[in-house]
Amino acid sequence: MTDLLNLGACALTAQIATRELSCEELMRATLARIEALNPRFNPIVALRDGEALIAEARAKDAGPARGALHGLPMAVKELEAVAGMPLNKGSPALVGHVSTADSLMVARLRAAGAILIGKSNVPEFGLGSHTVNPVYGPTRNAYDERLSAGGSSGGAAVAVALRMVALADGSDVGGSLRNPAGWNNIYGFRPSFGRIPRDEADAWLPSMGVLGPMARDADDLALLFSVQAGYDARAPLSLEGDGASFRGPFTADMQDKRIAWVGDFGGAIPFDPGVMDVARGALASFEAMGCVVEEARPDFEIGEVWRAFKILRAWQNAQLLDIYNDPVKRALLPPTATYEVESGLKLSAYEVSAAAAVRTRWTEAVRRFSEVYDFWALPTAQCFAFPIEARWPTEIGGKPMATYHQWMQCVVPATMCGCPTLAAPAGFDAQGRAMGVQIVAPNHGERELLEFASAYHRATGWPERRRPAAVA
Repeated sequence: MTDLLNLGACALTAQIATRELSCEELMRATLARIEALNPRFNPIVALRDGEALIAEARAKDAGPARGALHGLPMAVKELEAVAGMPLNKGSPALVGHVSTADSLMVARLRAAGAILIGKSNVPEFGLGSHTVNPVYGPTRNAYDERLSAGGSSGGAAVAVALRMVALADGSDVGGSLRNPAGWNNIYGFRPSFGRIPRDEADAWLPSMGVLGPMARDADDLALLFSVQAGYDARAPLSLEGDGASFRGPFTADMQDKRIAWVGDFGGAIPFDPGVMDVARGALASFEAMGCVVEEARPDFEIGEVWRAFKILRAWQNAQLLDIYNDPVKRALLPPTATYEVESGLKLSAYEVSAAAAVRTRWTEAVRRFSEVYDFWALPTAQCFAFPIEARWPTEIGGKPMATYHQWMQCVVPATMCGCPTLAAPAGFDAQGRAMGVQIVAPNHGERELLEFASAYHRATGWPERRRPAAVA
């Protein structure tokens, strides 16, 4: 079982295709791993009945291969609708809700042959980068059970790191694909807006949130992304093209690629001691790949970007308003949700428009910057994983945090310009805490970023080089 679950998704699907491995064998190994580790770490919730899953795997073995993910067990993030599964987003206010249909992205996973085994855990409503909620409890860091897994794709990241699943889907507004990837020594990929179609209350509103894949290597990341991506007429702002174009092989030479290390934006974003040291470790790998690394940053006041983000985030959390307006359900809301709704209720249309204009100017500054640099980089978080009992860090680098999410300010620059961003493992500190590095490409530069991810993984191999003790 150990050797089997250490294989990546590309290797597993190849063995299933040649009948060297059966879907049933993989499912039994997956369920055994979940039974052994899920009570300790809690990344997977709403797990389906084991016998039903084994029967579904047998049916896959008996029939023809249906797609790129044929027979692979996957747990879908508990913010996405899966027909017949709970969708309570970790909130008591939504307990009892069961989805009647798959979301657009989940339908693609199912059509590609994935076996949907359950859900991956999230913070309540996906708010905050700490996967704890009153319905399912906390998800613990794959490398240290005493620490946070990050979030909101914390369950997804830990499930991948612990080899419960080879692939996981995630979503990202304020680092939800990036922080948990960095803290659990795997890869997370935030694509450009519209690259993966998603269900939206307003199909014509360009959100800051996107869906994306998580995996332990670049080829697996690209495999899942190739299934998720591609135009859908039901999402009119989704980008034209077929996701299959993002699948490997990746062989591009990184020689002389220019990378700007933006770091802490000249001291404008605080970091805890040691974070920069680990993240900077990735720079030596960049240089070993042939890249040219320089310290530089776009010509823009980054505090203005943060202030605009807070406004747009509150405005785009309007889906919480119906719950807030119900006095019974409002009493069940966490402080994070109440903060977002009440912040949004104070906004005027003119304030939202002004914040959107800041986003546009920042995007233009990044575009000009990208005429000089192929990629830019910075850490995936401003602190290392904190104790599981904490709600969120109240101080970073000696600076008080004014909101529940300010400690994740370093992910906001990429969110606000909409550029595809890779979260890649960067290494560990002396206490064994993982940290990642964000690598940001020009808008719509997903293929180039996946090429970079492949070269970086070949140069470093962090997920296999240092596995969690529970699966070592």
